[in-house]
Amino acid sequence: MDDPPRLSLGKLGPGSGDPGNERGPGRIAVRQKRRIYWTRSRKEALAAWLFILPDFVGLLIFVAVPMALSLSLGFFSVDGFGGYKFIGLANYNRMFHDPLFLKSIGVTVVYVVCLVPGLYVSGLGLAILVRQKIPWIGVWRSLFFMPYVVSLVVIALIWKVLLIDKVGFINQMLELVGLQGRSWLGDPEFALGAVLVVTIWFLMGYYMIIFLSGLQEIPREYYEAARIDGAKPWAMFTKITLPLLRPTSFFVILVSTVAAVSGSSAFDLIYVMTNGGPANSTSLAVFYIYEQAFKFNNYGYAAAMASSLVVILLAITVVLFALTRGGRFHLG
Repeated sequence: MDDPPRLSLGKLGPGSGDPGNERGPGRIAVRQKRRIYWTRSRKEALAAWLFILPDFVGLLIFVAVPMALSLSLGFFSVDGFGGYKFIGLANYNRMFHDPLFLKSIGVTVVYVVCLVPGLYVSGLGLAILVRQKIPWIGVWRSLFFMPYVVSLVVIALIWKVLLIDKVGFINQMLELVGLQGRSWLGDPEFALGAVLVVTIWFLMGYYMIIFLSGLQEIPREYYEAARIDGAKPWAMFTKITLPLLRPTSFFVILVSTVAAVSGSSAFDLIYVMTNGGPANSTSLAVFYIYEQAFKFNNYGYAAAMASSLVVILLAITVVLFALTRGGRFHLG
């Protein structure tokens, strides 16, 4: 019986179509498809997403999920001992008939209206000052920024001692120059103003750094050309500095507004210095929410107020973006 014909491996070339051959046409086509898919832009996009992924997961777990839980909690009555009862919109209806909550909203509005311009003016003024060529400029920058790196609770305790009635350092200095001291933290007319002054003093160094980075992006050639044309300092400030600082100004206004409504300074300073008093004159919305949740165990009501506050902040942010187009301020 004749032997079956044998296939000679030597006759198989690179293009023979052998599936085990690494240089076969099928393997080459796969490699070409991979090269076409993994373009440079897609590789850069993948690298960007990999860098963003840790922050995205953190925001999802520690921000998005708690916000969703807080929103849903606002529709329940929670007693703090594991009891949940669905009550629909009762908590939201209660907010509109709660005089203390409405007063806290009014106090918050006054606080924001005074704090945001104060931080803008003080931060920009300090940034312009420390940008000048003066001796020991690094030391001055450090001194202005130093309060921001100190614990906010320590700052509140120090200022509470300085502003205490009669024996406080501020009142003693006023009496030395013939002025009568005030009950800065015990009088409803002065308590919120005192907290505002301390807040501005604490935060102005941080916003100084932000404005300083924006000022350093402005080419000095613009100012030199303006001086050659005979422009005065005020004209250079209004025609060069402010227009080119619009993106930085937008960022400062947005961040300071959010900080004034729900930041740590809006709670820590109030809690330590005044505890919301006297007569609820310094009870900001975030502090009132804290009281309802952790003093009176009204967790559902507090969650409803917190959700409403987030919606208000989102609305303010949308309005700012709409009016300024993200800081570009182009009207056309």
